[in-house]
Amino acid sequence: MEQGSWNIARLLELSGSYWSTCALHAGVKLQVFTPLAAQPMTAAELGGKLELDPRGLAMLLDALSALGLLDKSGDRYVATPFTAQFLNRDSADYLGHIIMHHHHLMDSWIQLDQAVRRGEPVRERVSHGDVAEQRESFLMGMFNLGMQMAPKIVPNLDLAGRRRLLDLGGGPGTYAIHFCQENPDLSAVICDLPTTREFAEQTVERFGLAGRISFVSRDFETDELPAGFDVAWLSHILHSMGPEECAALLRKVMRALDPGGLILVQEFVLDDAKDAPVFPALFSLNMLVGTAGGQSYSEGELVSLLEAAGAREVRRIPLQLPNGSGIIAGVAPNS
Repeated sequence: MEQGSWNIARLLELSGSYWSTCALHAGVKLQVFTPLAAQPMTAAELGGKLELDPRGLAMLLDALSALGLLDKSGDRYVATPFTAQFLNRDSADYLGHIIMHHHHLMDSWIQLDQAVRRGEPVRERVSHGDVAEQRESFLMGMFNLGMQMAPKIVPNLDLAGRRRLLDLGGGPGTYAIHFCQENPDLSAVICDLPTTREFAEQTVERFGLAGRISFVSRDFETDELPAGFDVAWLSHILHSMGPEECAALLRKVMRALDPGGLILVQEFVLDDAKDAPVFPALFSLNMLVGTAGGQSYSEGELVSLLEAAGAREVRRIPLQLPNGSGIIAGVAPNS
């Protein structure tokens, strides 16, 4: 956004915009949208159902109504058609997991000044139960996002003649699933940490693809990768690492590819000046507070990393995707 478009009102709105964020997070965390998707209720009725204080709940419901996330008639509240679809836990389109992942990031973002001062991540201690909850929110949140993004991406990637795909760091396997659905002759291997296996295998089974998609446990930062693939998919992996770690991983991926194999890297891509788009620039700060060396990379940096790893014909695929996402493609040498 151009500097000239700023004024005092917009500046103060930005400064206090976390109020709206916290109201949304509280509504999702307290699960107020699910019962209100089924029927209108008063604050007292909903508070009795969810064991919440009716006074505090009424204030939250009024704020969510003011934000347009609930409808209020008299003293009764009901979910809007939008929130009944996306914030109702009983809906197949539920996005609450990614919202709770954003919520779990807030403690570190509050300390952004300290991360900038020291140039290192800010880590908070959490209990074992909290770790499990945060991991579930992350995995399910990535599934939420993948289910939104994959249909926009997969049909536009030509994998004709390709038979075996490596979904590196694939988590629940959302992209592997969509690639196999789009390409009937393709099989896939999800390669991720052992803690991801159960969730991935359950997801693959739910889509009826257990015969074509398997799981291999690897810490891809330290372990060698399985080999024999003619396409490798890396979706939002590199941003968690520094340049040297990215270079080492890409060399592993190139070794995992057969000659002529295709490598596809999806990232939040900065312009080469690194001051736009907004989301990748802010996402770099998310990596600062949470990782030792992660960052958003520019298109030029990603191209250079792939070329240094041995990829040929490196190019950005012309797709218009949200949040500055982009896909850089390259080909493994024939010999």
